[in-house]
Amino acid sequence: MRLRHKPWARPELESCRFVVTNPKNFKGRWKDVFKNNNDIYLELGCGRGRFISEHAFKELNKNFIGIEIKDEVIVYAKRKVEEKFKKENMEVNNVRLVVADIAYINDMFDKDEISRIYLNFSTPWPKKRHNKRRLTHTRFLEKYKSFLKRGSEIWFKTDDEDFFNDSIEYFEEAGFKIEYITYDLHNSDFKENIMTEYETKFSSMGFKIMFAIARYN
Repeated sequence: MRLRHKPWARPELESCRFVVTNPKNFKGRWKDVFKNNNDIYLELGCGRGRFISEHAFKELNKNFIGIEIKDEVIVYAKRKVEEKFKKENMEVNNVRLVVADIAYINDMFDKDEISRIYLNFSTPWPKKRHNKRRLTHTRFLEKYKSFLKRGSEIWFKTDDEDFFNDSIEYFEEAGFKIEYITYDLHNSDFKENIMTEYETKFSSMGFKIMFAIARYN
């Protein structure tokens, strides 16, 4: 779906202290950005921000980076984060939102900078000739390995079964170990789930949500 251009979005983003529009400048220096040594969790494709705002508020001892390519989308994530923290009269210290193309992800982070990656309902790219665009494809997994700590995890959710099954194969091909897998997350024994906007909508329509945790050993 083509997004309507919002000329006010970029100025709003640039005026926000927790939005980063030049992430390559901080490669290897994200600890300095957050001013602490806490683990950094990375959400690739943060959408309108429900997941990252809820998660960051729940775990204040972790740092969170959300990446989205479109100003017209991430501006709503920025507002969602602000709203969540403002309710409790708290400053937003453990979140950074990054406006960038995930294709260049390994230009943004250095060795051992990231402790976990979240892939929530990324585009399934069902046509075989487009499979390499999947964020779980081995092409991307090799990029993530350049900055993931050993023992770190990728948490992956989708409602597309073909995409899910292919992704499990990608993880294994790239040397990740599947630690947890379910084809019906909301009826599973997994208790740490935080819903995204997409997840709320489609699960209410009866779609089953698939989920896996893959460890980088």
